[in-house]
Amino acid sequence: MKKALICWGGWQGHEPEQCAEIVASLLRNENYEVRISDTLDCYLETSTMQSLDLIVPVWTMSSISKEQSQGLLETVRSGVGIAGWHGGMADSFREDVEYQWMVGGQWVAHPGNVIDYEVNLLKNDDPIIKGLQDFQMHSEQYYMHVDPSNEVLATTTFSGKYAGSDWIKGCVMPVIWKRKWGAGRVFYTSLCHVASDFDVPEAKEIIRRGMLWASR
Repeated sequence: MKKALICWGGWQGHEPEQCAEIVASLLRNENYEVRISDTLDCYLETSTMQSLDLIVPVWTMSSISKEQSQGLLETVRSGVGIAGWHGGMADSFREDVEYQWMVGGQWVAHPGNVIDYEVNLLKNDDPIIKGLQDFQMHSEQYYMHVDPSNEVLATTTFSGKYAGSDWIKGCVMPVIWKRKWGAGRVFYTSLCHVASDFDVPEAKEIIRRGMLWASR
C-alpha cells in the first residue's frame, strides 16, 4: 500500500481543510494509506517522510522555517513525489525561493478575481491529460511566474479586459505542468481555488491523475 501525506493550513480563503479531505478521498479510493496533518512540523519527521510515496501540500501564504523547508525539499529530492494545486502549492511561502524553484512557479495575480476562463490541453498522450478535452472554469485565472524547464500540459489565454491587465491581452499561461526535483516527481496545476471547483470533472480528474503520476 502506498503512503501519502497531506499537509494543510495557512490562509483559510482557499478552504484547505475541505480540499484536503477531497483529495484524501481520491487517494484512499486508489488504495493509499493517507495521513492528514495541519502542522508544518510534519516535515521534520525524517523517517516518516522517507517512508512516503507522495506529499500533497495544501498551504497558502504563511511562512515556513528553514528546518521545515529543508525537510520537505530533501524528501522530494530523494525521490518522494509531490503534487498540488492553486495557491496551496504555488503561493505557499513567498520568502522561500528554493521551495518556489522546486514547484516550478509562483502566483503573482488573478485579474478579475473569480471569472470564466478556458483551459486548453496540449494534444498529446501524456497520462495526466490523455482522453480529456478543453474545458471551462469559473474560478481564479492564475497569472504566474513560471520556470521554463517545466513540461507544460495545459495553458490558458488572458483576455486583458480586466482593470490593470490590458497589457497581458493574448498572453498564454501554463495551467498544468510536471517536472523533476532531484529524483522526485513534481506535479502542479493552478486549478481549484476552493473546494467547489473540484465539482468540475476535468479539474478533479487531472488532480487525481497528477497525484498518481507524481507518486514514487
